[in-house]
Amino acid sequence: MVHKNIQRKVEITLSILQKMYPDPETELHYSTPFQLVMSVLMSAQTTDKQVNKVTAPLYTTIKWPQDILDMWQDKLTQAIAWVNYYKTKAKNLYTTAQFLTDPEQQQIIIDSLTLESAKQVVSDYGYALPDTISWLTQLAWVGEKTAKVVWSILFGIAAVAVDTHVHRVSNRIWLTRTKTPSITSSRLEKILPDSVKAEAHHWLILFGRYHCLARSPKCQTCPLQEICNFYQKTHKTS
Repeated sequence: MVHKNIQRKVEITLSILQKMYPDPETELHYSTPFQLVMSVLMSAQTTDKQVNKVTAPLYTTIKWPQDILDMWQDKLTQAIAWVNYYKTKAKNLYTTAQFLTDPEQQQIIIDSLTLESAKQVVSDYGYALPDTISWLTQLAWVGEKTAKVVWSILFGIAAVAVDTHVHRVSNRIWLTRTKTPSITSSRLEKILPDSVKAEAHHWLILFGRYHCLARSPKCQTCPLQEICNFYQKTHKTS
């Protein structure tokens, strides 16, 4: 059961962030489900803005898993050289494309699909993407956070993906008091209403990315001052 004080803090936080970001959505640019997977994979330790710069020319030719294989790994590596850990990411993108174009694996994935939104991907695009966290994390370089982003954006599932921004904001406000993003994710899944989890993920990311910055948070103009433990501790005088 969620403590009443935490529940009230959650309600206030979500209400304020909703007003700040009324139409939240991912800042990654994509037009096909596979492009979303690629962008999310490349965004690890790299800003969405930088990923979009790299993918703008890349996505004119890369739309489907087979396009990666047709491009060859060395050329892909060069094409994404402006994102961090690009060599490892290129290798994992290539491995993911091989996995998703393997006929046997595709049939296994299709037979395991339970979400109508995932089945719609097969109908619309001709290939299947796993629709469970356990299946998605079998893709190269896909951890829980990445899987939840795909799960939420692509399949419309109520899930909270926790990156460094969400982890930082949640602990500064004291929505959570946790040491790792994984634990923060588990905690937020319990205290956030299912009805707004997908939006809350974006609200917290945007707030952390543009307002509650890691090194120079904009505390003096923050609308969450009154409920933020970080602000109370570091700015408010007695």
